Amino acid sequence: MNASSDMSFFSLVAGASLPVQLVMLILIITSLFSWWYIFIKVATVKRAERDAEDFEDTFWSGGDLNKLYDSITSHRRKPQGMASIFEAGFKEYARHKQQTRMDVSDVMEGARRAMRAAYNREMDELDAHLPFLASVGSVSPYIGLFGTVWGIMNAFRGLSSVGQATLTQVAPGIAEALVATAIGLFAAIPAVIAYNRFASSVDRLSVRYESFMEEFTNILQRKS
Repeated sequence: MNASSDMSFFSLVAGASLPVQLVMLILIITSLFSWWYIFIKVATVKRAERDAEDFEDTFWSGGDLNKLYDSITSHRRKPQGMASIFEAGFKEYARHKQQTRMDVSDVMEGARRAMRAAYNREMDELDAHLPFLASVGSVSPYIGLFGTVWGIMNAFRGLSSVGQATLTQVAPGIAEALVATAIGLFAAIPAVIAYNRFASSVDRLSVRYESFMEEFTNILQRKS
């Protein structure tokens, strides 16, 4: 077997010690889960942004709120995002308005609480999997570094029985160990980039939801 084949990626992985291979396996599995969650979050965030745009266009077109509420609740698909907040607030507002003895402040407070509960549910869904991506981005390099340190220790222990150590003898063991760090970075970098992008998108959606809640509350207060 020539030197180039000995130093190939797969040869380095196969030649690594068992603890280092376990570290590599953990990092590869973590990276696969990370990419799976990234694809899920891309679809979730894009759908939330699209739904918010569509709902705002419909809401601010000046149509009747009762008709808008009926159109949302008549769909088989459960309302999501801004539509869910509107549905919760308007439903609670209409229910309290039927009780003629209730003060306007009590009616508005009930609508606000319903919208806040719906807002929290929507934010929980948007925030899902983000802590995992953050953990992968922060922990994976250290897991890879642990594998590297362990591999280098094994490489130097193997040299203890050799009378004279040369670069040819040291290089394969160190290279095998450094593969763990490379895989750790491969897992961490996409997770960090994805987390920052998704966190920014979720923050923008949160601001849009909260702005809508305030504006919708003012509209309901005027109707009262």
